[in-house]
Amino acid sequence: MDPSELAYAGIARQAELIAAREVSARELLDLYLARIERFDPLLNAFRVVFTERARLEADQADARRGAGEARPLLGVPIAVKDDLDVAGEVTAWGTNAHGPPAQADAEVVRRLRDAGAVIIGKTNVPELTIFPFTESATFGVTRNPWDLQRAPGGSSGGSAAAVAAGLVGAALGSDGAGSIRIPSAWCGLFGLKPQRGRVSLAPRPRAWHGLSVNGVLTRRVADTALFHDVASGTTDIDRDSAPSPAQPFSTSAATPPRRLRIAYSTRFPPGVIARLDGDAARALTETVELLRSLGHELTEHDPDYGLAAIPQVLVRYLRGIHDDAAGMAHPRRLERRTRGMGRMGAVIPEALLERSLAGEEQFTRRLNSVLEQHDVLITPTTATPPPRIGQFQGRGALWTLNMVAGMVPYNGVWNVTGQPAASVPAGFGADGLPRGVQLVGRPGDEAALLALAGQIEAERQWPAERPPEFA
Repeated sequence: MDPSELAYAGIARQAELIAAREVSARELLDLYLARIERFDPLLNAFRVVFTERARLEADQADARRGAGEARPLLGVPIAVKDDLDVAGEVTAWGTNAHGPPAQADAEVVRRLRDAGAVIIGKTNVPELTIFPFTESATFGVTRNPWDLQRAPGGSSGGSAAAVAAGLVGAALGSDGAGSIRIPSAWCGLFGLKPQRGRVSLAPRPRAWHGLSVNGVLTRRVADTALFHDVASGTTDIDRDSAPSPAQPFSTSAATPPRRLRIAYSTRFPPGVIARLDGDAARALTETVELLRSLGHELTEHDPDYGLAAIPQVLVRYLRGIHDDAAGMAHPRRLERRTRGMGRMGAVIPEALLERSLAGEEQFTRRLNSVLEQHDVLITPTTATPPPRIGQFQGRGALWTLNMVAGMVPYNGVWNVTGQPAASVPAGFGADGLPRGVQLVGRPGDEAALLALAGQIEAERQWPAERPPEFA
């Protein structure tokens, strides 16, 4: 296979090629290491690359394959977002306020290793994973492969840039208010925020008081489905327990959906000052027409956000940032803006947080009323294209929070409810940058989203699109 084709093939196809002995794990790893050496100086997607350690893991995978061993991801490289623990490496969180190296892998990393994956490195994040752009004083600026003067999004920005540029086939992400879906939309990727409790957060329980979940960013729906087949499952530390899927996720992704009733909406939650970009609106309209042509029933129907939607997000988000900042080994080293966000979280009393948590069930029922008559809701993933590099440099916490909230108003409410939501590529704007459409499923129903996303992918063939400079 042509090296570029192999680099962009995705983890499901790469696993098949390794199992069939058409390529070795070491050959695939060395291809990615060469691309990282060539391209990552332009992108700064990786904080650290485990060159020698990954080569040992790839050689071990080839030995296992030679001995007849079969694992779902045997020999396939995967990157890890730098808010997840990898044994022997610091979890930097985009800051020099971090503590010592982790003593053990995070549970999701452990499951990937058990499936045979080779951990190639850790990807950059904004400090404490706060914002939807990936720039930090400690580790610098991460750039979008589609336009090096634009952000890839955040907080899984390094993961998105690495996958979009063909530096790895898949990369772990986390999503506390859109941090998988936003960079997926801005980098032309598929990104699923799974049902809360689907993928373990261990050793970190109830991240951001239940807002955040772990997942993956990929080029193909089948790759995300394979990841969830091997990585889903919780431990005693995870208080949330997602329902077991009726069938493997990979089966759902490969099965076209029945005729679905789909609601669509561009309405913003009350309290957000935002303006919908014309290209984002067109991406939604074109997706609606595509789905109608595929036989689905589409109806414009706004979610009932109520007045509590944004406060529900902000209470947990800001208090979670405060708790993370206070828990850093060296909190005085945090950036000024991060300390400002922490101070905003500090004014949220425990009683208000408890009221927010207690009101989650009622809020979820209200927001999900749109899904009582519909199987899926679709919205734009973001209201705007990605910001320019340095656009928020030197800005304070409150100013930055208000500005980014208007760029990404559609995401955080579904973290409060905990249900699955995904971003699917939806073409390009006049600026040449990718746009995305968000699919929201009923609680526990990732299967519907995977099936629908797989159907859209078959029609649009977005994996064939590659940033020209990195093709």
